Amino acid sequence: MNIKSYVNLYELLVLEPATREENRAFGLTHVMLKHKPIEQLLTWSEKHQEKLKKPLLSDIFSSYLYRITFTLVVIAFVLGLLTGVALLSYNGDAPVNVIYFMAVAVFLPLFSMSLTIFAMLRARRAENVLIHLSPAFWMEKILGFLPGRVQGQIKNLKINPLLANWIIIKRSQIIILFFSLGLLLALLGVIVTKDIAFAWSTTLHISSEEFHDFLHTIAFPWRELVPSAVPSLELLEQSQYFRLGATLNEEMISHASQLGEWWKFLAFSTLFYAVFLRFWILILASFGLNAAIKQSLLTLHGTSKLLREINEPIISTHADQSEKVFITEEGHYSQIVNRLDASYDGIQGWAIPHDTLLVLGERLKIIAPAHDEVGGTNSLEEDMEIVFKSHGEILLFVKAWEPPTLDFVDYLSELTRKVDKVVVVPIGTAEHHYDASTKEIDIWENKLSMLGETKVWLKRSDTQVQGVEVLHAGS
Repeated sequence: MNIKSYVNLYELLVLEPATREENRAFGLTHVMLKHKPIEQLLTWSEKHQEKLKKPLLSDIFSSYLYRITFTLVVIAFVLGLLTGVALLSYNGDAPVNVIYFMAVAVFLPLFSMSLTIFAMLRARRAENVLIHLSPAFWMEKILGFLPGRVQGQIKNLKINPLLANWIIIKRSQIIILFFSLGLLLALLGVIVTKDIAFAWSTTLHISSEEFHDFLHTIAFPWRELVPSAVPSLELLEQSQYFRLGATLNEEMISHASQLGEWWKFLAFSTLFYAVFLRFWILILASFGLNAAIKQSLLTLHGTSKLLREINEPIISTHADQSEKVFITEEGHYSQIVNRLDASYDGIQGWAIPHDTLLVLGERLKIIAPAHDEVGGTNSLEEDMEIVFKSHGEILLFVKAWEPPTLDFVDYLSELTRKVDKVVVVPIGTAEHHYDASTKEIDIWENKLSMLGETKVWLKRSDTQVQGVEVLHAGS
């Protein structure tokens, strides 16, 4: 899951690519996701993503966010290199003070990681000073200088404050991690190419024994595995430097070859505190970002409505009574029902998709073990296979505004040879809640009366049946 998922859903909720019935059909065809709203939203978004204009806003946003982050990463890496070279600058007159390098490689990372963890705990706050101090925060400012066309495409994108904060937190860790890698690379490069004498010097009154205990504590992650990477007390005594003049202590000069051993401690300190710990903070930030994306999906405008449409049945006034048969006057189609049964052996739809049949069945509170689309794009072989599997009583939905075709009549004839009863139900469009007009049903009634199929029945509502009765009486 990434920021693209959030932006795609954001766009689709504005676009509203599906009707109420289509959304409910999605819920019925993905029943395993019923109690998993995040998975429902992501799957729904993936299904309708092709309806978004190209290039996708999510691709545009992610691309420019990546470019800005990459630029900052390169800058941070170069700064890390330059900082390391500057801290290890050695002209042969005075040794390199290891405390300066430790401040950047150990103390500064620990301090910044502490602030990062505190910022994570306060990430829900829109106004978070700690996050705004991050270099990654200025990515948002840089976006304002993008070309007008791109800026116009993304300026209306509203990012949840929680999500925006976590984006900045994660990007910050990436940037600082590459600064640390530059610092480590500078240390290794200088050690290989130069013969450096290290020393330690401070204005504070710290004895060699106290400083040794302090370094022993810092080296606890690796002191058992690599003892040589922990400065000994003897090395500390030999490398303590007092800047009292332009000359070095003669004893320090006599042990110059040993002073270079400090590099092991500095390398492991940088590797563990500046790189290894930062890497785990980056992983923690990645988990936090994923959690923020999930929470932010549920806060998008329109998400609650979409989840209701997916999970809640469409209300219908269908009664649970069995079919009621209405017999008209002689000379008119007599096989009319005005109420449907609660269950059938199968529901079929002439050029009506499977998902729509699921919605219609639920809307009318009708239970059926099979829902099949027939006609339309189906081949003759596919329709015959459905006929072969059909049995008992079949509910057949048809589009009321489309008069019966010869193909439909042929299919109906084949179906009646296999089943006991077929109830034809003309339906209207989803915009009209699938209600068909009396005139449309009259056309279907006339056609079915010409067929003379004793197993075929036509569904009319109570009001439609009354209207037909009055019409027939008047004639």
